[in-house]
Amino acid sequence: MFIDLLRSRRSIRRFKDRPVEAEKVELIMEAALRSPSSRGGNPWKFIVVNDPETIRRLSTAKPHGASFLAKAPLAIVVCADPGKSDVWVEDASIASIILHLAATDLGLGSCWIQLRKRNHDETRTAGEFAAELLGLPAGWAVSTIMAIGYPAEQPAPHPQTSLQRDKVSVNRYGNKE
Repeated sequence: MFIDLLRSRRSIRRFKDRPVEAEKVELIMEAALRSPSSRGGNPWKFIVVNDPETIRRLSTAKPHGASFLAKAPLAIVVCADPGKSDVWVEDASIASIILHLAATDLGLGSCWIQLRKRNHDETRTAGEFAAELLGLPAGWAVSTIMAIGYPAEQPAPHPQTSLQRDKVSVNRYGNKE
């Protein structure tokens, strides 16, 4: 059941030194291409990266929170054409979570690396760095990178008691009944 997938899902930042099979990559990409988008606009594109040197370079896209990517056997870069949709950020985010859940469903680990609104250095953004590295057309934006591989760690699922149920209201903000 889908709820079981959500219960077991964790962000994985340590991977085994084992490539992801082409069949699994194809299934993950099928899932991403089936992602819903506003008015069916599909403003996103995906770059599947399995070249270790390119992955290593992508891991330097921002100063914090991406270095673990260097040890991942697979990266999927989610980018979009902002001129195609005014809600490209939402559409790219939906596609990113679909990638994350598809990887989990296939027994893989993954972790979302946020690039949008992050800096590479004082002169350019993390997204600009990744776009240049990957040869994206002018005007395209990089939203996220999904690090994917066989997990070298198995964190326990988040317990029911960790759910922030106080963030749920009924019929009106703040109403708990």
